[in-house]
Amino acid sequence: MKVIAFTGMPGSGKSEAVKVAKEMGISVVRMGDCVWEEVKRRGLEINDENVGRIADEMREKYGKDIWARRTFEKIDRSWNKVVIDGIRSAEEVDFFRKKVGKDFLLVAIHASPETRYDRMLKRKRKDDSLSIQDLKIRDERELKWGIGAVIALADVIIINEGSLENFHSEIRKLLKDL
Repeated sequence: MKVIAFTGMPGSGKSEAVKVAKEMGISVVRMGDCVWEEVKRRGLEINDENVGRIADEMREKYGKDIWARRTFEKIDRSWNKVVIDGIRSAEEVDFFRKKVGKDFLLVAIHASPETRYDRMLKRKRKDDSLSIQDLKIRDERELKWGIGAVIALADVIIINEGSLENFHSEIRKLLKDL
């Protein structure tokens, strides 16, 4: 089984890459869904504050790879390929590399802060921040979790500053070539 993990700062294009994978019939497990499940289990609203707080709390209590472990449990071993959306720490990368070995590929998607903020303000997802200041705070939180190190560990880096069509094409090629 080939495991392709997408990482990148919020708004960089991970969800769009996942959309392409789904269109290609590749199974996807979103790490953020594991966090959302925990937030809902506690009877809390899905918003940036609750999601961030619970993600942090669980990392402190159960280890920095808690979300990787919970995500791995959702993978069906019969799948030929699976895309993991949202790796944020080196410990999560280590977990998947130990579990999958050479069949693990880490793909970082990069876009400038200005591009990312513009996208996030337009998409208005439930857990998105609604001001530039809030977005900067979210970036700082993700950097604290270690996403910068994860991006540096990537096997492949894709720059997503152009058109959506070009980005989709690049992701499609990457996934097809695996």
